[in-house]
Amino acid sequence: MESRKTTVLENCMIWFGAGVSIAEILTGTYFASLGFQKGILAIVTGHIIGCIMMFLAGLIGARTEKSAMETVKLSFGTQGGKLFAILNVLQLVGWTGIMIYDGGLSADGMLGISAKVSAKVWCVVIGLLVVAWIAFGVTRLDKLNFAAMALLFILTVVLCVVIFGHSSQSGVMAGDSMSFGAAVELAVAMPLSWLPVISDYTREAEKPVKATAVSVVTYGLVSCWMYIIGMGAAILTGESDIASIMVKAGLGAAGLLIIVFSTVTTTFLDAFSAGVSSESIFGSLKGKYMGIAAAVIGTAAAVIFPMDDITDFLYLIGSVFAPMIAIQITDQFILGGRRTEGDFDWPALIVWVIGFAAYRYLMGVDIPLGNTLPDMVITVIICLIARKIVPEKK
Repeated sequence: MESRKTTVLENCMIWFGAGVSIAEILTGTYFASLGFQKGILAIVTGHIIGCIMMFLAGLIGARTEKSAMETVKLSFGTQGGKLFAILNVLQLVGWTGIMIYDGGLSADGMLGISAKVSAKVWCVVIGLLVVAWIAFGVTRLDKLNFAAMALLFILTVVLCVVIFGHSSQSGVMAGDSMSFGAAVELAVAMPLSWLPVISDYTREAEKPVKATAVSVVTYGLVSCWMYIIGMGAAILTGESDIASIMVKAGLGAAGLLIIVFSTVTTTFLDAFSAGVSSESIFGSLKGKYMGIAAAVIGTAAAVIFPMDDITDFLYLIGSVFAPMIAIQITDQFILGGRRTEGDFDWPALIVWVIGFAAYRYLMGVDIPLGNTLPDMVITVIICLIARKIVPEKK
């Protein structure tokens, strides 16, 4: 970890890179059945809900100067917080594998080679680039990161123009395969997956509140943009494979650069934060080296296992981390910065289990605003009751 504080611009660039993601474009294709108007409304609504949670999570880390998993210990205890650190490492390694897998397949598709061996080679190449990104560190790569983000911005604008320029083609017609509430939840899930990550970066910010706000707004806008690109591609061109669209549009090398750079800049955050979370589990571990290990494991998983449908994975993340952040928000913002000093905060852990169960139950209920928001409201209310009944230990 570097000791130098990161600037607002550096945080902005980091989260721009997180938003430009093949996985987000592919997730956006699921919204095609809603049509443009309802699809965009669901995407924006879900991101507003998710990004508010993301901002509050990042603000806790920024104010306390603690990593994401260290802030969790404030509510759940020093040992209780390790449960979430373990779950976070698992989800981040999973994300690392998913991102590299998607990047490898898309890069392979760009070259018009439908060979699994080629896709696996691209997975290894992308994995090695992620390892290099981690090895050099966040602050040492500020100029390279800025150049990469500028390139990605230009290329994604071109990609957007190309996709929406195919409107004359026959596309996917709106249908009823996904309800509006389910679509909102799928939009919430992506920013929600960054809840246990954002504080790993905002804790080192020169201007904590401003850096957190800029990070979340940047990510939210770019993520919506990626979702809409994916949805537009599916509706207007009849394609759900972004690589096929790029090939048809003749983007060639530019499309390949979008795929590789966007995968690296997003996956870097997952693997690096997996390393930081490992420090919360075992204090003797070095976060950078564990991040490299996470990238290697994720790359191996991408080469070995198929990872084509991530919707269940996204919902699982929501069910774990939505009630977790609800309890943190209750303690830090409603109860004025309450902190647990012991090993386990059993009332908080019990409330989390209830929140987890409630989320899974609500998945079967069609709620227009998705199930994350009502689940968090339920969890906050139960947490307030629990904190009132069980006095804080001094």
